[in-house]
Amino acid sequence: MAEDETGGDAQRGTGRPPSAPRHTRRLSDKILIAFHHACDQGDFEVADELLRILEMMLTRRPVAPDMNRRKNMESLVAAHERLWLLRHPEGKG
Repeated sequence: MAEDETGGDAQRGTGRPPSAPRHTRRLSDKILIAFHHACDQGDFEVADELLRILEMMLTRRPVAPDMNRRKNMESLVAAHERLWLLRHPEGKG
């Protein structure tokens, strides 16, 4: 049987076939989580690429109006700042 993102049985209690997984987060949120995980692991090259992809996703012309655009851009700026501070620890003071 297939498992969903939370590790549970995809068929249990959902009434959906395994081919219709539950999506609880937006792709941009998952990329941001992966970015922070890469930073936590000290893999700045991967973090940089994930940040580049996230930036491309958030700055391209949206198909539908995004009510969270300001929050998304604030998260993007904070991610850039975190990566810069990790790469330049002498700049913290």
